[in-house]
Amino acid sequence: MARPTAHVLTLLELLQSGGTRTVAELADRLGVDGRTVRRYVQHLIDLDVPVESVRGRYGGYRLAAGYRLPPLMLNDDEALAVLLGLIASRRAGLLTTTGTASETAAAKIRRVLPERLARGLDAVLDSLAFTAPPGEATAAETAVVLPIADAVRHHRPISIRYTAADGRRSERTLHPYGLVAHNGRWYVTGADPGIGEDRTFRLDRIEHARTLPGSFEPPDGLDPAQRVLSGLANAPYRHEVILRIQGTVEQIRARLPASVAIVEEPPSTGDTDPGTERWLRVELRAERLDWLPPVLASLDRPFVIERPDDLRGLVLALADRLATSAHTDRLAHDRNP
Repeated sequence: MARPTAHVLTLLELLQSGGTRTVAELADRLGVDGRTVRRYVQHLIDLDVPVESVRGRYGGYRLAAGYRLPPLMLNDDEALAVLLGLIASRRAGLLTTTGTASETAAAKIRRVLPERLARGLDAVLDSLAFTAPPGEATAAETAVVLPIADAVRHHRPISIRYTAADGRRSERTLHPYGLVAHNGRWYVTGADPGIGEDRTFRLDRIEHARTLPGSFEPPDGLDPAQRVLSGLANAPYRHEVILRIQGTVEQIRARLPASVAIVEEPPSTGDTDPGTERWLRVELRAERLDWLPPVLASLDRPFVIERPDDLRGLVLALADRLATSAHTDRLAHDRNP
């Protein structure tokens, strides 16, 4: 059920389309009764929207001649939320049959925003890569996102105040390559000139970001999304798992994506079909191992566990439980045909 505020806004859109609208027509369009329509009209009048009442057989309500909605007023957080929602819905396939609704809506919003905010949002959208459907969201401050996106777009260094997972705080300089949205989190990847290495940081752990003087040149052929995924797959965890799985890269990636595992392909002989099933080396790191046996079972491909030994025990335990369940079901059926 639509909220009253949504109904009031819909009423305003109907009146702004022109002409006089009868109470019966408005009630039908809004799915409410005539008394509620009059209450919504009073809400608009209280907001200084000049709604006129027209008496007579064909009477109803209309807007005063010449009235137009004021320019769209969104703050930084609201504008970023709206545009990112439209972009995410397009990537998720949540479009109308024409496939253009989100694009035209984004363009309309972009046209009426103040130039400063519009440039900042353009920078975010230009520098942002999506790697997966959204997961459980972790908020990133707009005051952090906008300056980093601008620095990515114009190849400028930034200074960030960062709190690591263990609670350590630091301030460092970064040459940002790009923003990446992955599983509900925002990341920035770039070069840390202080240590001479590439680094990836979660934006929700950045307290402050400011642009520094100067500029830098990003590497050729850069793929920020791939850098983030590789960094997540190589992050230090309790267990290092090495497998050999017979199949194609696509079959393995269906259960072990790039953010979880590294799949090493043997050198190509030149006459090998990319879809040919081969024994591939798979490496991943994990804090826990209990989730891996069901994943390996769902792959339905031959596999060999090189390490750790603990994983072999968990796989055997899962196999025993499945065999026991299957045997129990058959016995129950034999007793109760």
